[in-house]
Amino acid sequence: MTAVSLLLMAVCATSVLAESSVYFREQFEDGDAWKSRWIESKHKSDYGQLVLTAGKFYGDGEKDKGLQTSQDAHFYASSARFDDFSNKGQPLVIQFTVKHEQSIDCGGGYIKLFPSELNQEDMHGDSVYNIMFGPDICGPGTKKVHVIFNYKGKNHLINKDIRCKDDEFTHLYTLVVNPDNTYEVKIDNKKVESGNLEEDWDFLPPKKIKDPDAKKPEDWDDREKIPDPDDKKPEDWDKPENIPDPDAKKPEDWDDEMDGEWEPPMIANPDYKVKSGTIFDNFLITNDPNLAEEVGNDTWGKTKDAERKMKESQDEEERKKREEEDKKRKDEDEEEDKEEEEEEEEDEEEEDGEEPELEEEEDESPDAVKDEL
Repeated sequence: MTAVSLLLMAVCATSVLAESSVYFREQFEDGDAWKSRWIESKHKSDYGQLVLTAGKFYGDGEKDKGLQTSQDAHFYASSARFDDFSNKGQPLVIQFTVKHEQSIDCGGGYIKLFPSELNQEDMHGDSVYNIMFGPDICGPGTKKVHVIFNYKGKNHLINKDIRCKDDEFTHLYTLVVNPDNTYEVKIDNKKVESGNLEEDWDFLPPKKIKDPDAKKPEDWDDREKIPDPDDKKPEDWDKPENIPDPDAKKPEDWDDEMDGEWEPPMIANPDYKVKSGTIFDNFLITNDPNLAEEVGNDTWGKTKDAERKMKESQDEEERKKREEEDKKRKDEDEEEDKEEEEEEEEDEEEEDGEEPELEEEEDESPDAVKDEL
């Protein structure tokens, strides 16, 4: 199943900078001007379109605007360029916010940093990148934060499982790589993982290797996992993108012989797995972890509570609306039942009021014959 992902940015190592620096910052606060800074890849013609919006609910209608995926079941490839820099001898901090307001079932909310020689108009999923960072969700089994480094031409995944946020609200993701080869991953400005690069990634050859002369026992089973014999396919597995409208009714004047077999119109399937709606915002690349924390508090931190309040208010309105619709539907059903009962009673009364017609039999008695004569 196709996942939704966003590819961003470019970086290469050149000069050494010692002072606190901001290499890249994007908050989309100047309207459509972002289109002059962000380049959409033309590698494939079916990449999804990004739109600028704060979404259905937000804390600040202007400050919370970001790039939103707008088409279901599409990949997204858009990038913005900034000046070359090196993180030699200083921290590297990558930070951004992402919101899955569509209750995402399967999709990637990660970003990538590319070498500066990247051809932005030809960027694609196999383009070589330096770092990939951010959340990835697909079903109940995959809800992780990716931290991938490209080292000597190979992509190295972190050996730890870092769980990402999977709700509908905006969350702040931060990666800090220090010059002493330590790192830290933060979500919402709180540390969720940390450690050493050499220990948590397989950059170097292992200290111990398998005995080349060892032989596998005849009864050895290589399978780490086997299919669960009691597992059953979920009822909602592989739902189609569109389904017949369950509320559609066959027109009264529809003639099967003349018009053919009637089929209900198709509508978007609410259970379809790969749904668009993810919003990316508040990008920051710097060498100052403290600055990143301050920026996070000044952006995500200032609007997160209002965002939740607006969502709760919308949910309450939606709940009341559903209750009213359910009550209206129930009242209509009761009214229909009442009308049907009254019609049945009227039919019964009409039947009871009708008297059977009796036919006169001709009197064939002798007196009757006598009268005729």
